[in-house]
Amino acid sequence: MSVEFTVYKGSANGIVEANTTHAPPTGNQVLVKISHSGVCGTDEHYKQADMVLGHEGVGTVEQIGEAVTDLKVGDVVGWGYVNKTCGKCEQCLLGRDNYCPTREYYGGANFHQGSFGSRAIWDAEFLFKIPEGVKPEHAAPLMCGGATIFELVETYNIRPTSRVGVVGIGGLGHLAIIFLAKMGANVVVFSSTESKREEALRLGASEFIATQGLDKFDIPQLDFLIVTTSFLPNWQPYLDAMKPRGTIFPLTISFDNLSIPTLALVPRGINLQGSAVASRSVQKRMLEFAARHKVEPIVELFPLTKGGVEEGMQRLRDGKVRYRAVLVAKD
Repeated sequence: MSVEFTVYKGSANGIVEANTTHAPPTGNQVLVKISHSGVCGTDEHYKQADMVLGHEGVGTVEQIGEAVTDLKVGDVVGWGYVNKTCGKCEQCLLGRDNYCPTREYYGGANFHQGSFGSRAIWDAEFLFKIPEGVKPEHAAPLMCGGATIFELVETYNIRPTSRVGVVGIGGLGHLAIIFLAKMGANVVVFSSTESKREEALRLGASEFIATQGLDKFDIPQLDFLIVTTSFLPNWQPYLDAMKPRGTIFPLTISFDNLSIPTLALVPRGINLQGSAVASRSVQKRMLEFAARHKVEPIVELFPLTKGGVEEGMQRLRDGKVRYRAVLVAKD
């Protein structure tokens, strides 16, 4: 018997509620009943596309295919941006499956399902058990946002002795502050005004810089800089604040060209490092770290309904969410 579930899609006229049908899970497939979904900035890019939205899913395993060995019915699992890879290419064999050339990922495949819905069917290899102690409403934004930050920590050797700048205190920026502070790094937060100073310090920041009107930051230099704003900043004062051979991670998803003054970059050997979402190994370690150190994103909850999707995405669009919107299904 086929599996039917409700989904919420983008369209030229706004969010659309629809139904989809899928064959029961076979082989390594798993049917997940969705309980929570994060709302990510990337969802905004597809709000007018004819596809099911959402890629920060959490739910309960309802059925498994005959080849599934590591999951069972009743397990709480989550998934993120990448849904399948070839497992054979150089990047997969090196453990960098997030860079697999043929990977299936949100916005590029599986348009018939996503985390904005009642159910989904995924390959078991790309579902992650949610550890005890991590609430599902906290796990959802970790599946993409949290994993993106932890990928930087794990892959680019950010250490507890590092001095790390975070530009912007939003959905991604506040997660960066929490993770970096929990691991013991010295976190320097940059925000346009003083309005978020108290919250940044409460989240674990060591220093706070209100940047409005400043063309130079009078601070000790940074080992790393993570840019999480929705727009690209004026780079010069940040470049001046970097140590020689320091690394800048421009995580801002923008269709504008990245323009960097090379005379500030080249002579001091500053690295400009792109980074995709986490590999599976990093995703697992991120969840283990979150459970052990009680990482709890600040979330606003909305019902997993057409109206809830519209409201959550509108608040995100307006910059009013503090700091991750999470959709919650009715029991």
